Amino acid sequence: MRDAAARPRVAVVGGGFAGLAAATTLAERGHEVVVLEAKRRLGGRAYAFRDAATGAVVDNGQHAMMGCYAHTWRFLDRIGAGDGVARQSRMRVEMRDPRRGVAAVAAPALPAPLHVAGALLRYRFLSPAERARALVAGLRVMAMRRGGDPFLARATVAELLDELNQSPNACRSFWHPVAISTCNELPARAAAAPFAEVLARGFFGTRADSQFVFAKVGLSELYAEPAARFVTARGGCVETGAQAEWIEVEEGRAVAVRMRDGRRVACDAVIVAAPPGATHALLPAAVAAAAPWRELPSLGAAPIVSVHLWYDRDVLGTDFTGLVGTTTQFAFDRTRLCGTRVAGEGSQVSAVISAAHDEETWENAALTATVIADIETVAPAARGAQVLRAVVVKEKHATISCTPRSERLRPEAGTPLDNVFLAGDWTATGLPPTIEGAVLSGERAAGLAAARVQVTPAMRGASPGAAASARSSDTLRRASAGGSR
Repeated sequence: MRDAAARPRVAVVGGGFAGLAAATTLAERGHEVVVLEAKRRLGGRAYAFRDAATGAVVDNGQHAMMGCYAHTWRFLDRIGAGDGVARQSRMRVEMRDPRRGVAAVAAPALPAPLHVAGALLRYRFLSPAERARALVAGLRVMAMRRGGDPFLARATVAELLDELNQSPNACRSFWHPVAISTCNELPARAAAAPFAEVLARGFFGTRADSQFVFAKVGLSELYAEPAARFVTARGGCVETGAQAEWIEVEEGRAVAVRMRDGRRVACDAVIVAAPPGATHALLPAAVAAAAPWRELPSLGAAPIVSVHLWYDRDVLGTDFTGLVGTTTQFAFDRTRLCGTRVAGEGSQVSAVISAAHDEETWENAALTATVIADIETVAPAARGAQVLRAVVVKEKHATISCTPRSERLRPEAGTPLDNVFLAGDWTATGLPPTIEGAVLSGERAAGLAAARVQVTPAMRGASPGAAASARSSDTLRRASAGGSR
């Protein structure tokens, strides 16, 4: 039995963005937190590893964030990691086409939302008429969103763009790159509603909201390790290699998490921040068989393929670029983004293929050759460069498949059990499955858990040492939070 005088203990199953956002929110409020991560490293589907051949720290996939990620910036500030990212001074996305050269969606020095209008009206891959129609289309989407137009809830991005009378060139050169990179799904399958939410927050907000933001360090160093330190410094515990098997329930409430190694982790509340299938397996049978939770295994997955290349010279000449009309969608110069660019030295380039339903089945050699050829078609400096090393990372379950059907099935944070809550970028956040959606979901679940099992002033005064002593009966082991692969 849990001591009624002890700080409420919340078990967080999952150590990715959602789980760690939830854990740090609760730790800050005075709860005793136990993070249980099944893998040997923290980070979930957003982590870093050290490449054995080069010694370089490599993210499993390059992530581009935006200034509108308010929950993400609050999370990073909370754990003291806010200086681990670099922001653009103003929105600028360079696009390259093998035939048409280089163009940029670049915001001029105008107040919002005129800065977005100026960026679109100067984007030379679109004709003047296409630019005007794109701007009108954006305004129509905002009106549809504000009015709760049911069309957004049932349409795909492709159907929305057809409704907005967007030309094939406008789709190919502007709309599709935005949709695929944010929704990680093909326009013919991607849900229109979360896409509209991205447009509203990222392009029709403030000038700062539209800035692109990049990690200057590996993802594990950016958030996983600082979050683990934050939790443990407040008397919590972070375990890796800790496989949760099921949630023990008594009288309609969770009382413990049962582990694969036979341990019983007693708790006052549980936040499950695992992927949909794993979450479904953890839930009690009565909950797992009910709607909408019974549909979790059928949400589907969308893969992301990343190809990391080490060149003997600078080949992109810029921080990042979008590619139009190629298999590769975006390429990022990690040497520049991390601030380690040295004249005359080589560069590390991370190329990304989102919604890679076909490409994730390709052999690594074919993927590498395709990406190298794509980069050479848009970056002349790459044609005479030597590729020193290539590493392919396939995240086959990078996100859920963000379709209109999955939008209807994404569950809220609450469950029929009054002290069990769900978090993850796949829950009903209103956003595509992104870092911001994950952090938002974690904070939302933490808020519900904190309201359900409150910390009194007397409990808040308990020392971390006392909390650690109270944990001893559960024989929790604290594992390293370092990122390894």
